[in-house]
Amino acid sequence: MGSPHQHLPTTESAVAAVREIAQEYDLEMIVTDDIGADQTSRRTSAGAFAVLDPDGSLPHEAFVELGGTPSVSVRLYPEDDARITVEDVAFDDIPRDTVPAFLRAVYGGLAHVKGRFFPPGWRLVVPLPGDETYKELILPSTLTPWLSRNVR
Repeated sequence: MGSPHQHLPTTESAVAAVREIAQEYDLEMIVTDDIGADQTSRRTSAGAFAVLDPDGSLPHEAFVELGGTPSVSVRLYPEDDARITVEDVAFDDIPRDTVPAFLRAVYGGLAHVKGRFFPPGWRLVVPLPGDETYKELILPSTLTPWLSRNVR
């Protein structure tokens, strides 16, 4: 069974998908591209002037900041995954193909905060179509007004 999400084969295709969502929700968008093995964040072993990976490919990483509320940023990695941060709550290892659905859930009002008595704490919950849900712990000091408004 395949992924219910549209396949995004490159970082650039993922940036284009995020751009569509920014236009759909009327959000400002700033993109920073890091291209080359010596520029991307996960290529710490790359030589000072090594631009290509050992397999000859040119890695491309992008950092996208979306304006508006909630505060959201997306770091798209060459390894087909992303880190999405919503109101200082980081979701790591999000598959690149899942990024558009994740953002639509956040901006479409599906994302919410859930509290628990035991173990105590708050979690940001982002439900996606197809029974897929992402949850991350919220530190008490980072409960922003947007997160507080979305408690269920």
